[in-house]
Amino acid sequence: MKWLRRVFDFYLDASIHVALGVLAMLMVSGLILNISLNRNLAYFLFFGTIVGYNFIKYGVEAKKYLLVANSYHKNIQIFSFIAFFIAVYHAWFLNLEAKKCILVLVILTTLYALPVLPKARNLRSLGGFKIVVVAIVWAGATVHLPVLAASGELTWDVWIEGVQRFLFVLVLMVPFEIRDLDYDGPELRTLPQLIGFLRTKILGACGAFLFFWLLFLKDHISNIDALSKGFGLFIMGLLMLLTQRKQTTYFSSFWVEALPIFWLIFLLLFAFWI
Repeated sequence: MKWLRRVFDFYLDASIHVALGVLAMLMVSGLILNISLNRNLAYFLFFGTIVGYNFIKYGVEAKKYLLVANSYHKNIQIFSFIAFFIAVYHAWFLNLEAKKCILVLVILTTLYALPVLPKARNLRSLGGFKIVVVAIVWAGATVHLPVLAASGELTWDVWIEGVQRFLFVLVLMVPFEIRDLDYDGPELRTLPQLIGFLRTKILGACGAFLFFWLLFLKDHISNIDALSKGFGLFIMGLLMLLTQRKQTTYFSSFWVEALPIFWLIFLLLFAFWI
């Protein structure tokens, strides 16, 4: 069964799993905001996530961001190049407003990986700020971008949904920050390094509660939206309870990144039931 393990590891290492998570959150937005999802946008986000995450994970360590060291990473690189062309193809068919939003998200992702500041290699090296950048990109890609692609307006409720998604992603990143606590250099000044393991979990729990209570600031609250946020609060609270410094191999890389998929499945079952 070693081949199955290798396939599964490639599935994770090539960012296919996280891309499915982004796609799931896009579909969650479609259900909550009651908008029709653009098929080209779905393909763009899926393949674009693969490109972006693989560039961040492997490109910054490669010589001139292209020359990777081993054959395994070369396979991921080839896969990423194919995903890049597919993403660009589908982005071509999106409207102008969606393309503008994509440009902003691409710039943020690039600044996250490439050196732009004199005393920091990139935004990724700015400690706790890096998770804020990731959360902004995820929220913009899965909330604001689909609304713009559907020629909709960024209403008050859409902005509140964007803030909720931002908090959701921030909380999901807590286990990763804690997992890397023993490996990150002190110069990174990550959140667990600054305030400690337990306080980081408490802060994550507070973010989960804020995520839920922001629901009541919306002008219109549907049943599926309320249930969605209740389920989101539940899974984030459970996540903070289960997160430990010593994690199993796939706790963060598979189970945590699968939470958006579980969220979508729950909403689809609820929508079918009602």
